[in-house]
Amino acid sequence: MQNNNAPIGVFDSGIGGLTVVREIQRVLPFESIVYLGDTARVPYGIRSPQTVIRYSLECTRFLLSKKIKLLVVACNTAAAVGIDRIRETVSVPVIGVIAPGAKAAAMNTKNKKIGIIGTEATIKSSSYLKAIKSFDESIEVFSCPCPLFVPLVEEGWLDGDVPRLTASRYLGHVKDMGIDTLVLGCTHYPLLKKVISEVMGSGVTLIDSAVETAKEVKYELQSKGIEGIASDAPVREFYVTDSPERFKSIGERFLGQRIENINKIELGV
Repeated sequence: MQNNNAPIGVFDSGIGGLTVVREIQRVLPFESIVYLGDTARVPYGIRSPQTVIRYSLECTRFLLSKKIKLLVVACNTAAAVGIDRIRETVSVPVIGVIAPGAKAAAMNTKNKKIGIIGTEATIKSSSYLKAIKSFDESIEVFSCPCPLFVPLVEEGWLDGDVPRLTASRYLGHVKDMGIDTLVLGCTHYPLLKKVISEVMGSGVTLIDSAVETAKEVKYELQSKGIEGIASDAPVREFYVTDSPERFKSIGERFLGQRIENINKIELGV
């Protein structure tokens, strides 16, 4: 029988998955969370599918050693390439960041025109396109890679002329397509939500995959009767494979709170 107070495991290739952790903490404040950022091997998007799957399985095995009750794949590349292989190897529920965002977009659109923004690797994978089409084949999808958004976020340039001009340059094409829904297909992008919303205008709804993933986690825990019990203070543990100091300084911006408990580990040894 699953221990209700066992932790949720979350992994990402780096720091962006902390936006998912932030939303999980918001909707499930009693849950303990173990986060793994594979910062020594970030980004996954430049790796071959075979390598991404290997890295993902190594992250999964580590989190399973922490006796997790549910696994969240908070890396878009890992979710696109490796989630089926992960599900084959584990007995706990597995939730990725792609399907929840795609479902929310398909349910939200009125004119059946949806934009997707993400890293080049995520856009090339067509993972959001396929997921949206699985809900409604008639929806038109317009994709746009926005590679400069990640370094802007990690530098803390979340407002002002530079991010606004960058967003305008990237998003002009999808805006001209008349979309009414835009999926933020990268876990860094929620930090640029204000600028992106200003550029797209009030007629376009932004779908935050981190928010939708947290909702899916809550539903899964409740449906299986394994949600955390409000008793002791929940545990928050953070593991990285390199540069814990950088993870802390940038990660606190993503998480919106201090990060105290960071441990450096090695994977694949």
